[in-house]
Formats: sequence, C-alpha cells, structure tokens
Amino acid sequence: MTAEGGRHRRAALVSNPVKVDAHRLRALVTDAAARAGWAEPLCFETTVEDLGQGGVRAALDAGADAVLVAGGDGTVRAVAEALTETGVPLTIVPSGTGNLLARNLGLPLDDPARVIAATFEGEQRPIDIGTAHIVRADGSAEDAAFVVMAGMGLDAAMIANTRPKLKKAVGWVAYVDGAARSLPRARPYRLVYQLDDGRMRATRVYSALFAICGALPAGIALIPDAAIDDGVLDVVFIRPRGWWGWLAVWRRVWWDNSVLRRFKAGRLVLERRRDQSVRYLQGVRVDAGATPQQAVQLDGDEFGVAMRMTCRVIPGGLLVSLPRGHVLPVPH
Repeated sequence: MTAEGGRHRRAALVSNPVKVDAHRLRALVTDAAARAGWAEPLCFETTVEDLGQGGVRAALDAGADAVLVAGGDGTVRAVAEALTETGVPLTIVPSGTGNLLARNLGLPLDDPARVIAATFEGEQRPIDIGTAHIVRADGSAEDAAFVVMAGMGLDAAMIANTRPKLKKAVGWVAYVDGAARSLPRARPYRLVYQLDDGRMRATRVYSALFAICGALPAGIALIPDAAIDDGVLDVVFIRPRGWWGWLAVWRRVWWDNSVLRRFKAGRLVLERRRDQSVRYLQGVRVDAGATPQQAVQLDGDEFGVAMRMTCRVIPGGLLVSLPRGHVLPVPH
C-alpha cells in the first residue's frame, strides 16, 4: 500500500531492549510490513534517558504512518504520551510484566504476530488518555500522560517498595511483596478534591486513584464500570477503617467487582450492600491536594512525591490499532 503521492507507507517500532527480544521483534514487524506492501520499518530502542518519547518524535519527523510499542507499562505510557492527539495509530505489542493497557483492550497476550498484523490490516479505534499535572512541595511542576491510571498514596508507595529483582523473577505477583512492605507504615492522609461541579470536598484516604480503565492482572476488576472510551475519569478512594477494613477492600475489589458483578443474583446482593471502604466517583477533571505530601505513580511508574495533582481526560485522544473484528471488553 502507498500513501498519497505514491510514497510507500512506513511503520516505526519503539521497543525496550530490556523487556523484549529486539531482534525477533524487528523480524516479525519487517515481515508483516513486507507482506502488506509497506516500506521497511523504522526501529528505535528506549534508553534510561529516553523512555520512548524521543523515538516517537523521530518517527513522526520521518513521516511514520503508524507506531508499534513493545516494552513494559512505562514504555507504553511514554510512547502513548508522545502520540496523543497526533492521529497516528499505536499498536501495543504485549510485553513486560503487567501489560495493563493490552489487558484493558482485550488483546491476546501470547500472539504477537496477530497484534503486529493489526498495524497493517487491522482497525483503528480512538480511546481516552489521561494527563496529570503534578505539583511538588517546592512549587515545581511536571506534566505527564497515563493510559491506565494515576495514583497518590499507598498504591504509589507499594510500587516504590516493590523489589526490581523480584518483579523480574515473578512478574506482577511481586507487587504483593511491595504491599506487605508498605502496609505496616501506611497511614491515611487528608485529601481535598474538586470534581466537575466545582465544589471542594475533603476526605481521608490511603490511596486516591484517577483511572481511564480498571482491569488488573489475574482477572481483578479494580474499577468495574470503567470504560476505555467513555470520556470520563473514574475516581477511586481507598479508605478502610482499621485492619478489618482492609478485608473489606479486598472483598470489594476481588470478590464483589471481579466475581459477583458477573451474575444477576450477585448484582442484586451488591445493590443492598453499604460499604464505604472503597468509594467510586467520576469526572472529566479532578483537582486533588494531599496533606502531607504523598507518593505519586502513573501506570506503575514512580513519579516522586507531590502535594497536588490535577488529572483530566482527553476523550479519544489516542488512536490504537486492533485486530480486524476485535471487540473491546465491556465493563461489568
């Protein structure tokens, strides 16, 4: 296939060499491009200094018609950030530990050839992407994007306390170790927040999450109503009371959200339950301030500590390539 003016179309691959077999991946992409009549793909590897944004900028400058990303959740986040509102489609090749965006898109996690082929013969679908404006205690600020969820508090501390070697050895299960190392020191903090109606509210939480989508590994539906293309942020406050309260959180996230909600009888049970250990809200924009300052994470990447964070959604801000006929998962 050729683009306007007779130019052969060209894809670009951005990969994290620590997470993937770069040689094998390049071969798969090159073969798929040749079969589709596209030019030989451009290839870029991430570095410690460049998590993927630089590769995307170089690809766009070279006129790339599509971008593929292969790496961990942090690489996917960085590449998606650079492609936001460009109209250039992104193919997510599942790699790394969590594959959070791939899971929320319902992509096959063990068939890279099928996912890669979607770049050249699949369908494009706009999905939402979030942005976070992070303000530090010294007044400095940082802007970044997220494709799954941002968080302040215990969730970010848990990620910071997860040992890299253990994560490499056992995958996402290592976060259980991070949680065990974080919980004994965890304390609730005061959160002042503002949603779309402009009213200021305050609560005490252990974690505040601002999400585009809500599926986690092991079939856990952290936010069962979250849809990746509904144009809103799903806000979650984790606020148990005492150690028994953590059992209520686990019941809500794993049993209620991930099991009971799948059945009509289970949904009737949940309608009668009054449990405030996990609270769900929605908004297009959320302004949140923490006292004291809290650890921050975006899609599982540490972003230091902050006193304030403003998150908003860009509806349809990211175009993704999906296998032909693929149907996005429907919230429970």
